[in-house]
Amino acid sequence: MSTPTDEQEQGVWLTQEAHDRLKAELDQLVAGRPAMAAEINARREEGDLRENGGYHAAKDEQGKQEARIRQLEDLLRKARVGDAPTTATHAATGTVITIRFQGDEETEKFLLGSREIAGTTGLQVYSPESALGSAIMGAAPGTTVTYQAPNGRDMTVEVVAVEPFVP
Repeated sequence: MSTPTDEQEQGVWLTQEAHDRLKAELDQLVAGRPAMAAEINARREEGDLRENGGYHAAKDEQGKQEARIRQLEDLLRKARVGDAPTTATHAATGTVITIRFQGDEETEKFLLGSREIAGTTGLQVYSPESALGSAIMGAAPGTTVTYQAPNGRDMTVEVVAVEPFVP
């Protein structure tokens, strides 16, 4: 049975397509750094920085881009690239999980992984590090687990099905 610590040590699983898409985004952001610096310099030359909305907007955008660059670099450094599992008997990164919350007749289906894996599938995504994700990691269908939600409430959920993710 896998634990959240094991999962974190293994890194984030990505399809080759998702890895290539993220790498291209990173390359584009890094290539855009000189243009962003030029924009900031041009706005700085417009005068008083306290009342220069263009300058502050450009600095804000630069901060967002640098944060995304750091996020992508970290993700790609930790990534395990490969095909999606072809069989799934237990909840693991890269599997699609169907659950039912205690007291609810409806089931919920989601990808256990990262948004980068899901791409445009439209699947809800839960991180293996999330409260729900870490609680069900390694669970087989029929398993019931209780975990503490971020709001402090105890939640009980049954793993109804586990299947491989098909990108």
